[in-house]
Amino acid sequence: MTDSSAPLIKRPARVIAIDGPAASGKSSTAQAVADALGLAHLDSGALYRGVTLVALRECGAAPDAPLDANRILLTAERRGLALHFDGRGYAVYLAGEPADQAIRTPEVTAMVSPVSALAEVREWVNERLRALARAGQSLVVDGRDIGTVVFPDADLKVFLTASPRIRAERRLRQRGERVDPAVLERETAALAARDDADSRRAVAPLRIAPDAIPLDGSAMSFEEQVATIVALARERTGGARTAS
Repeated sequence: MTDSSAPLIKRPARVIAIDGPAASGKSSTAQAVADALGLAHLDSGALYRGVTLVALRECGAAPDAPLDANRILLTAERRGLALHFDGRGYAVYLAGEPADQAIRTPEVTAMVSPVSALAEVREWVNERLRALARAGQSLVVDGRDIGTVVFPDADLKVFLTASPRIRAERRLRQRGERVDPAVLERETAALAARDDADSRRAVAPLRIAPDAIPLDGSAMSFEEQVATIVALARERTGGARTAS
């Protein structure tokens, strides 16, 4: 369910899709782009994390154990898993309470990949993302298949990436960990393996849309990344529409 109290736009919805691999900075970049353009930010991965949280808490999901997609989704509906507008974008709520901290735990992170690979889960999440645009909400949406599957007709599609080593270093710094050469090597290998797995999976594989603009942020600052996408958005659409 989406939040019926969220602000709607009377004009046609505008969608900017930012896809990319893990640790490419999609979510933080998308939020900054949304702020600059006066649009709402929507992190598709947060909703997948919300479903994963339900699977763990309510359905006894465990690594290497079969997952019952129908049970997980029925439970998510019953527990009121939903997106609510928080002033800048959409946040995940569970049972009427914000769930952002709960969906960022190591346990959820470890299980989100197999849960989000379930076709039924992807269909359920995608329908809720599309419902916002159908209601007239202009969005900056980030994920792995936004421009290819969720919003194939997005006004602008950007595929944001960086080398596995750069992404690994950024992720370690984000966690507050020391960038030790051995640790960096392991994190780099883990991200490269995830890239390969995400690209090969049968359901919604990670790939760049034919009409997406590739943006390699390896040698760019965060501010440069954001400014580049904002400029592309303004060039493509002739300005921004506000989110309210």
